[in-house]
Amino acid sequence: MIIRLSQTVLFSAATIISLGACSQTKKFKKYEQPNVIYIFPDQFRNQALGFWRENGFRDKINYTPDPVITPNLNKFAKESVVLTSAMSNCPLSSPHRGMLLTGMYPNKSGVPLNCNADRPISNLRSDVECISDVFSHNGYDCAYIGKLHVDHPTPNNPQNPGTYVEDKIPAWDAYTPPSRRHGFNYWYSYGTYDVHKTPHYWDTAGKRHEIKEWSPQHEADKAIEYLKNTHHVRDPKKPFFMMIGMNPPHSPYRSIDDCMPEDYDLYKDTPVKKLLVRDNANPQMEKAANVPFYFASVSGVDREFGRILQTLKDLGLDKNTIVIFASDHGETMCSQNTDDPKNSPYSEAMNIPFIVRYPDKLKPRVESDLLLSSPDIMPTVLGLAGLGNKVPKNVQGTDFSSLFLDENSMIKRPEGILYIQNLDGDKDKTGNVISYFPSARGIKTQEYTLAIFINREKKINKILFFNDLKDPYQMSNLPVEANGKIFKELCNKMGKLLKDIDDPWYQEKILNDIIQY
Repeated sequence: MIIRLSQTVLFSAATIISLGACSQTKKFKKYEQPNVIYIFPDQFRNQALGFWRENGFRDKINYTPDPVITPNLNKFAKESVVLTSAMSNCPLSSPHRGMLLTGMYPNKSGVPLNCNADRPISNLRSDVECISDVFSHNGYDCAYIGKLHVDHPTPNNPQNPGTYVEDKIPAWDAYTPPSRRHGFNYWYSYGTYDVHKTPHYWDTAGKRHEIKEWSPQHEADKAIEYLKNTHHVRDPKKPFFMMIGMNPPHSPYRSIDDCMPEDYDLYKDTPVKKLLVRDNANPQMEKAANVPFYFASVSGVDREFGRILQTLKDLGLDKNTIVIFASDHGETMCSQNTDDPKNSPYSEAMNIPFIVRYPDKLKPRVESDLLLSSPDIMPTVLGLAGLGNKVPKNVQGTDFSSLFLDENSMIKRPEGILYIQNLDGDKDKTGNVISYFPSARGIKTQEYTLAIFINREKKINKILFFNDLKDPYQMSNLPVEANGKIFKELCNKMGKLLKDIDDPWYQEKILNDIIQY
């Protein structure tokens, strides 16, 4: 009887210990399932980050950074892994966002061009798993706030069925119905609308909200509400994945109608020549007058980013939340004498911020050896969240999370990454674009940038070829004849990359007399 009682006691004790261990395991697993916040203001170039001027960062770059005021990002960078060479392969809003969400290049994501009503050819695929689908399927509450710009606008206005959501022809703005939200259960978004102080959004139920407030400020408010769960819109038992697509510092940036006065005051008295510090910038361009307003938007975004970080800290969520600050492409801003702020292989357009903080998991540092491509972001973020084994098989990007987690990781770094430019192709009788023209392809390595542009007859129209180490401002276009060996090597590397992603240049063997596929 005593023995039986002892066995019972022992069994009960063991059970309690076992249950306690299970409880600890569950808690551990809950902790190990981090929250993720991905914030990506539009048209925010990597050079426009104040910390590049500070000790510990200045020696990692070979150019003069912009004289911007970004105190929150400066502090954040010291707590994070900061990339010097994250690149937007197709530096336009919609194509980058398509790559970000799907992990696939524009020829596979469904988004080869900026989305508008005349381009049915450009529309995020509904038949693929996006990053938000993966998070949702693995127990996450998913939220999207702000600019999306990956949907082909159709007459699906929830407030006026059968019409577009704007009168502009062609329509650019778009409403995304629940069937196309890819796992995002909380929605406060729009397609694209460039009026920064009177933005509008559609909520989860499809109700339209007209706002009279600077859009990054309002979006930060909504993100803070989501974090606090003010309106009970998220399941507090689940980890969360939140994406915030701010529009500024995207154009317009012409007056204080586009930015906050207190941010403009930081730059208004500084001569343009002292703001345009890059050797390749032309202060005589008409656009030069916009520089203070662009930088003002940068500083305003920094402030709103800081508010979100402070809320995380106040709620005790900061230690178990991966926070990423990035952008979809850069901004030339009077460099290279071009009025086109993006859609080019210039470093001001391609090189984007990519800063990742994950307390106690990532060692803060500057990572200079990784050329990160847009399609790499999706699998890398999933890998950082412990979902690397859930990356869809059709993803073309690479999961570099092991390198973020361990600076001594043996994972192979890319020798080069692609530059892609597409233009409208054929049109039908109604004027709708039914194909896209692959107007340029190029390769970016740690040392060189090479981009080859073709005309409609698929003959070479222009070549841009720079040694980025010796010529960081890309002011000396290298002659192909005098640099034939490296030109050939770069073309062959580019050909392999184009073949790997099944790009149209590979499919059609464009310029196969100089590119080895």
